[in-house]
Amino acid sequence: MRGWNVFALVLVGLISFAAGCKKQIDTAEFKSAINNSFVGRHECVWPEPIKLPAEADTSKDEKTRDYDALTDAGLLVRGSEEKKRFLVGSKQVNEYDLSDKGHSAWTPDPNQPGYGNFCFGHFNVTAIDNAIPNDPSNPTQYTVNYNYEVEGIPTWASTPESMRTFPKIAADTSIQTATATLVKGTNGGWAVVPSSQPAQSQ
Repeated sequence: MRGWNVFALVLVGLISFAAGCKKQIDTAEFKSAINNSFVGRHECVWPEPIKLPAEADTSKDEKTRDYDALTDAGLLVRGSEEKKRFLVGSKQVNEYDLSDKGHSAWTPDPNQPGYGNFCFGHFNVTAIDNAIPNDPSNPTQYTVNYNYEVEGIPTWASTPESMRTFPKIAADTSIQTATATLVKGTNGGWAVVPSSQPAQSQ
């Protein structure tokens, strides 16, 4: 009977210890750390900056589709021109440039004059699903599963044509899941390991 009492005390102690450790995990700090890692970064329609003005062959839909959708959204203006080709006649091309509305939505690339992108929102963590220490005996690094959404999606990106043309926009209008690795710094705060962030543009 005495042995059973000792076992019960040990069991209660372990449960209390585990509960105490669990209370030390502040998921709000994880959420804040992940959101901080997104500051200054935005979702954009193209994975890489493009140059404007631009020309596109009207016979090749894959080159004109993006520009036409953005023209319909009011961000680009479109012109048409016939260009002569050596020995094979001529071809019809569309010329695209920023509209007045497009200038305000355009994010220039500071490293490439004339290049840029149309960015439409930023990541925001909505909930922490779970947080698992990579080493329970030294819980200074966690694998965190979380839900996120993209906030600040402008009207031009919410049109059916924009969503059809740029699947990324359609995906970003819904809640998504991702995983990040967080490490505890010397100051006691948490930081995201950059390579564990979801893919982003700009």
